[in-house]
Amino acid sequence: MLISINPDNPQARLVKQASEILRDGGVIAYPTDTIYGIGCDIFNKKGVRKIYQIKQRDPRKPFSFICSDLSDISTYAQVSNFAFKIMKRHLPGPYTFVLEATRLVPDLLTTKQRTVGIRIPDNRIALAIVRELGHPIVTTSANLSGESPISDPSLIEDELGHTLDLIVDGGNLMGDPSTIISLIDDQVEILRQGCGDTSWIHQL
Repeated sequence: MLISINPDNPQARLVKQASEILRDGGVIAYPTDTIYGIGCDIFNKKGVRKIYQIKQRDPRKPFSFICSDLSDISTYAQVSNFAFKIMKRHLPGPYTFVLEATRLVPDLLTTKQRTVGIRIPDNRIALAIVRELGHPIVTTSANLSGESPISDPSLIEDELGHTLDLIVDGGNLMGDPSTIISLIDDQVEILRQGCGDTSWIHQL
């Protein structure tokens, strides 16, 4: 099923429909500020495992997830003053920040070192869905592992629609994936250069 949501003024009724599917353990495709993501409620193990199957992804590679705001991040990750200042300056935005996980984060979403990747995308649809759900949602690119992300929601429907419970059409997205930056131990390390500019790191 594919529904169109206004990217500038997301309709509350449609946002609620998407969040209810997530609450029931469903898996959806949705827009971010970079590319389309596939997600579920982070606390639904069945949904997380289903995304691994859809992506054909190595289960040893955990997914990142989306929080609704900075205060939400501190519930799921250890945030130092240094990390908070950096994230406050650059979020919402096209970055995934890697931090130490709190005990609330399910093991399926952490590395062996108990670290997690967290995003706050600059996309009103994604953030509205997370807020309505009341929990973070998994974020991983809408494609099979190793293949290019799909930017057109109708193509997502053609290629992955049979595996998804809902596709949220927020328009075509032509961005690169997010830039991944580790803030573990207050050491800034670029793990993947993506859409987010990193020139500011040299000024720290």
